[in-house]
Amino acid sequence: MKTDLPQDICDFADVATKRLTRLGGPPAALRAETDDEVRRSARAALSEVGAFELDVRSAVDDLLAAAVLCQSAGATALPYPLVEELLTIDGARLALVNPDAPRIDHGDLPGDWIAADLDGNRYHPQPGPRTNAKLGPFLVPATLSAPDGTVPAADVNLHLVLGSWRILGAVQQSLRIVTEHVRARIQFGKPLADFQAVRFAVADAAVAVRGLHELAKYTISRPESVAPQVRSADALVLRLRASDTARQVLRTSHQLLGALGFCDESDVSVLDRHTQPLIRLPLSTEELALRLIPGVPDGSLETLFSAPVSA
Repeated sequence: MKTDLPQDICDFADVATKRLTRLGGPPAALRAETDDEVRRSARAALSEVGAFELDVRSAVDDLLAAAVLCQSAGATALPYPLVEELLTIDGARLALVNPDAPRIDHGDLPGDWIAADLDGNRYHPQPGPRTNAKLGPFLVPATLSAPDGTVPAADVNLHLVLGSWRILGAVQQSLRIVTEHVRARIQFGKPLADFQAVRFAVADAAVAVRGLHELAKYTISRPESVAPQVRSADALVLRLRASDTARQVLRTSHQLLGALGFCDESDVSVLDRHTQPLIRLPLSTEELALRLIPGVPDGSLETLFSAPVSA
């Protein structure tokens, strides 16, 4: 089965990656924690590649282009809320939040925001100041209004899916970094890659990342004719898988890099810290899994036994 993306989408991905890489990658993201000019440059770079001209809601090719752009943003730790701005509603960025503990990544940026939970309830958030947390340095707490209408389920699904593509880019880059490291690092007279345990760890991470990539392509290419409840389940499954894969790959990367993996001199450390909001929000992996359980008997969660089953 051929699962490659169309050539024009791959070409766009190459152009986008080169442009975003010119910003400086993870070191630039690190500087952005104290210099807002980097985030302004990030938005300018996105504008140059046509990010904000993409119609992700109704144009299939634009959605694929947005997906690979999010992948590139994840790989370069782009310090900008790309997904939230791709899904603007009436000029306001769309953030997915947990109403019990609302936090918005890059919520301190100027401009209007709309918040939604996974059930589609819409809120008008009032973002607070940045807390400069180590895990998620751009996260800000927010105060939500009472629910005020709803956000289309399709927008919630797109948010989950595009965020998963950004996680994919981050773990692919982390895997590349650690693979180069174990090939180059000499220990006991030979490269780390020559040790069987290291090979097994890298192989497990590579299989997980490849599987996530295939699932991401499958999910974003699902036809519009698929029932809405199935599309919602697909988006949750992808986000759950992306978060689980990120935990596995980042843990392996830190282990194989040793102490260096926890220092900001290592790109893996920056990738990890800046990807944590996507991994942890709007809900934990445990809560995402619980939301999928009702979809098993009604058939919206496709499994080997996906036909509706009586309770």
